[in-house]
Amino acid sequence: MTATDPAMTALAHSWSALSLLHGRIEGRVERALQTEHRLSAREYSLLDALSRQHDGEGGHLQMRQVADSVVLSQSATTRLVTRLEDRGLLSRHLCPTDRRGIHTDVTDDGLRLLEEARPTHNTALRKALDQAATEPVLAPLVRAVHQLRGDIPPV
Repeated sequence: MTATDPAMTALAHSWSALSLLHGRIEGRVERALQTEHRLSAREYSLLDALSRQHDGEGGHLQMRQVADSVVLSQSATTRLVTRLEDRGLLSRHLCPTDRRGIHTDVTDDGLRLLEEARPTHNTALRKALDQAATEPVLAPLVRAVHQLRGDIPPV
């Protein structure tokens, strides 16, 4: 295999396109959330993930699961949780069934901010995907995103 191997070159181009799409989406969502709600995309993702918890069996996420859902390390997730807790958007308490565990819940203020930010997030995401769909190198990836959601039939 050489540096000019066509299969590797195609794979590298595909990865670059995926990375470009992700960067464009993340940048647009980040700017919109910061401008409208003083909230980063990671903060929004964390609030969103934690808001889906429930009090039933297995309803609370462990910090490792939270970290996986927001694509951060556990230590970075803990720092993010602390920042949002300091802002009054999250609260932590001991797990009632396992005193070693700590649950993190979204406060009423956090839920309010999340609901206010959700339309901004969704609009920015939609606009980023619509813009990317006009670019030949990104259009197939946008179609794949829509297919994952079941929005359009496979081509």
